[in-house]
Amino acid sequence: MPVYDYKCTDHGLFYELASMDDSSKPAACPTCAKLSARVIMVAPEFLDMKKENRAAHARNESAMHAPIFSTPDYRAEQQARREHKHGKGCGCGDKPIRKSNLMYTAGGNKMFPSMRPWMISH
Repeated sequence: MPVYDYKCTDHGLFYELASMDDSSKPAACPTCAKLSARVIMVAPEFLDMKKENRAAHARNESAMHAPIFSTPDYRAEQQARREHKHGKGCGCGDKPIRKSNLMYTAGGNKMFPSMRPWMISH
């Protein structure tokens, strides 16, 4: 069973073993037996972090599963997206925002190299 943190308004923090099903329920304070709510502890370094560093941390966490590599082509594509006035996916054909990575194998099958290397094509 995991240990959860609870906070009594009179006596402060205390720790209690509880099942995962009972984790959201209040626990009795060991000193006064008053029901106390569970608290989620956050590392103080994260709270004191600069706004820019916190944003970078969040960006790194979101990119962990599908990282984006900064290449000249990717930067040019992002710049074109910022400058495009018609909105996402307008299909105006004025200038392509992203060049296709479509290639054909010797057998004539379609292949999209390096777009999603973790996916298996069919």
